[in-house]
Amino acid sequence: MKPSSLTRFAWMSIAAALVTIGLKSGAWLLTGSVGLLSDAAESVVNLVAAVVALFMLRLAVKPPDDVHHFGHTKAEFFSAAVEGGMIFVAALAIIVTSVDRFLHPQPLENVGVGLLISVGASAINGGVAFVLLRAGRQYKSLTLKADGKHLMTDVWTSAGVVVGVLLVQLTGWQRLDPIIAFLVGVNIIVAGFRLVAESTSGLLDRTLPTEENAEIVAVLLRHTTDEVIFHGLRTRTAGRHGFATFDVLVPGSWSVRRAHDLVEVIEADIHEVAPDLELHIHMEPREDPRAYGDHQVEIPIVAPDETENAAPATAEQ
Repeated sequence: MKPSSLTRFAWMSIAAALVTIGLKSGAWLLTGSVGLLSDAAESVVNLVAAVVALFMLRLAVKPPDDVHHFGHTKAEFFSAAVEGGMIFVAALAIIVTSVDRFLHPQPLENVGVGLLISVGASAINGGVAFVLLRAGRQYKSLTLKADGKHLMTDVWTSAGVVVGVLLVQLTGWQRLDPIIAFLVGVNIIVAGFRLVAESTSGLLDRTLPTEENAEIVAVLLRHTTDEVIFHGLRTRTAGRHGFATFDVLVPGSWSVRRAHDLVEVIEADIHEVAPDLELHIHMEPREDPRAYGDHQVEIPIVAPDETENAAPATAEQ
């Protein structure tokens, strides 16, 4: 699937948000439950987040230009950050409303119909969340994963609200409804914090996942010989794209063509396990002392069973 086609998932999320806003708002108007009101408010956040995701996905697929030489893929991290911020706003509104209703409890009405509507809306969100999470993992899209996680949080939120409203109906304790709404608000804050933390980590050029780094190391180990060694392996993520840089140290007596041919083979082997990885490889003569110890941090290029004994790379090594 082309990256540009990922926007269809954002459109699906927008459609789901519009439908669930209508359903959950109807459930709140029928029952007067502040818990259901909090559920409807989170669906409004879902809509805003889905619209932001649509714009960010469109921006992320734009090719490199004179100002952005590495493309626009980090736009997806901004989408996750905005969604996390919107979650905080929704949670604050829910908590304020729940406190007011706790101080001034009101009876609920039409509980059966209202809960049935809410369950239907949650089923829609659950289905869309499953699709978004699967697509996010498959296409390495933080935007889709963030949207999917948010919708799944909405599903669990709705489940808690439904249980709370049922308990209010069974026990007659009206203050249980705002207590449930307050707990929903706290749960949403936790979800928002996780989204903001993940997006911030990406903006700070976090390394590739451990398993992807291990695949790159495995390829380099296959090409390591008495003459050829590697060091300075560093990786980073930018949305769906990954970048890796490392040094290839070969005998100074080698011709440029021979060293270049080796690099071409290495690139081809790495792209077999990581097709979308952008590589930056530097060749150096292994006899030159200046070819060593020029990276403060790097990924150890050692076999898996040797990793525990590998000393961290520093500029002094």
